[in-house]
Amino acid sequence: MPKPTKKESERILVLCVDRDDDLGVKGRIKTPVLGRKENIDAAVSLALEDPEEPDANAMFEAVRIYDHLEKGSKPSEIHQIATIAGSELGGVGADRKLVSELTEVLESFPASDVILVTDGFGDEAILPLVQSRVPVTSVRRIVVTHSESIEETAAVFSRYLKMIWENPRYSRIMLGLPGILMIILGILYITGWIRYTGIAFLIVCGAFLLIKGFRIDKAALKFYRFVREYSPPPLPIQIANYSTVAGVLLGLVGCYLGGVATADSIPQPPPVDFGQWIALLPNLIGWFISGSIALIIVGICVLLSGRAIRWYFEHDPRMWRTIVIVVAVAWSWPMFYQASQILIYPEQAETYTVGLVATIIIGIPLIVAAVLATFLLHRKYARFFREKKEEIEEFSEG
Repeated sequence: MPKPTKKESERILVLCVDRDDDLGVKGRIKTPVLGRKENIDAAVSLALEDPEEPDANAMFEAVRIYDHLEKGSKPSEIHQIATIAGSELGGVGADRKLVSELTEVLESFPASDVILVTDGFGDEAILPLVQSRVPVTSVRRIVVTHSESIEETAAVFSRYLKMIWENPRYSRIMLGLPGILMIILGILYITGWIRYTGIAFLIVCGAFLLIKGFRIDKAALKFYRFVREYSPPPLPIQIANYSTVAGVLLGLVGCYLGGVATADSIPQPPPVDFGQWIALLPNLIGWFISGSIALIIVGICVLLSGRAIRWYFEHDPRMWRTIVIVVAVAWSWPMFYQASQILIYPEQAETYTVGLVATIIIGIPLIVAAVLATFLLHRKYARFFREKKEEIEEFSEG
């Protein structure tokens, strides 16, 4: 009969979670706290700073559970205790800090099971974060009980009043919003418009709910940080960006002018029959091209020229290809114009067709000449454009 294999060791972590970071704010203790002695010392320090702090009681409960496990531990079990903390501001920042510290603890002690100990605050947010990284076999919530006497009830009430007063997370809503409403009420009373109090309250409350609902305050904060920390890009990139904006703007204005020319060319009254619109379509296309092609071509050339300037400063050989494209696009202007005149004035098609063919014939050697010229210049100044490539290769090798 084969001998049974030895059961793999279970690594059980007793994890205490302080989501609002009272350890760091009140006790000035750096988290994560790993080990029995370290957790006791941290809990004592926090209790000395604030004897009513429930997180200190949660840490003591975590130590009690750890000691109980150690006394009745099996040979196949290994135990450890740790405390992690979030942020006093809550939200995403607190959760990210909790996950970061949990990862740090699991790197030091790769647990197979976790016994979670909390003060009951924010369990619905803490539990999924922990379970996504390690199985949670038990949850212990520590809720400090109070006497029902008037004195202790008043003490608890004053504690929560102090938290609302000093904690920015709650004071913004519980104090800030009523303060704004009181100021508006005072202004309306002084100006004699007290009858509009209800409307003012609705506007303020509606604005507050709108800002919070769409997170406009956070978006404004992100925009402020972006403006404050914004660093302008290098000059070549600025030139390319400016030329892109200018080119797109010229193209849009050209399309607008083409649309105006097309609208002016529609006979009055407009045709009713669909067949008449089909017959009129080539003429409308011709007017649109005639009215828009100039600015559209200029916009494209401006956009590509900005890129060519950027690639010149960056020693990028793509500059030569862009110059050829600029020449080709610029020469397409008379081609499109001649084509539009044929569509607008079909009775003079023979005259404009000769111009269109001449433009195409002249354009072919012109583009070939541009290609040859850029090829020769590229060979002549190949060293200039090779410097950037050599710098990149040296950097990658280093």
